[in-house]
Amino acid sequence: MDAELTLTVDGRRRTVTVDTRTTLLDALRERLDVTSPKKGCDHGQCGTCTVLLDGRRHLTCLALAVAHDGAEIVTAAGLGEDGALHPVQQAFLDHDGLQCGYCTPGQVCSAVGALDEAARGCPSHVTPDLGEDVEARTLSDEEIRERMSGNLCRCGAYAGILAAVRESAEAQA
Repeated sequence: MDAELTLTVDGRRRTVTVDTRTTLLDALRERLDVTSPKKGCDHGQCGTCTVLLDGRRHLTCLALAVAHDGAEIVTAAGLGEDGALHPVQQAFLDHDGLQCGYCTPGQVCSAVGALDEAARGCPSHVTPDLGEDVEARTLSDEEIRERMSGNLCRCGAYAGILAAVRESAEAQA
């Protein structure tokens, strides 16, 4: 059975008809030709398909497209403005937070989402005092690692990724 959906992807309103069993990742990549989110494990374990869905980070390989009709999706390709890189993207470049680059779009979207969560005061598993507001400027390396733990890098660029997210957190302070 097919369904028609309307999605706003990277600021552009798009309409697509998909089989109701189609994942959001497949709708983006195969039907809308949006290739920034990557298919890694296809089981929600690697984070390569992470996008910002209605402002929050989300794994698109686990989401059915029909469940998100009307959603606003921002991929790593849609983060920058006026042809400039988003500050988190620039930090990834500055700190060599990538090697092959396959996981990078998901890493970047996850970092943007994680920093937003911290700025809103959302605690993580390692937040020492759940009653205390967590802000992006107070994120320890342990806190950053925990918040980014759902995104894997097969190349092992974790030192650069950590440095990029730390710099971005400090810049937002």
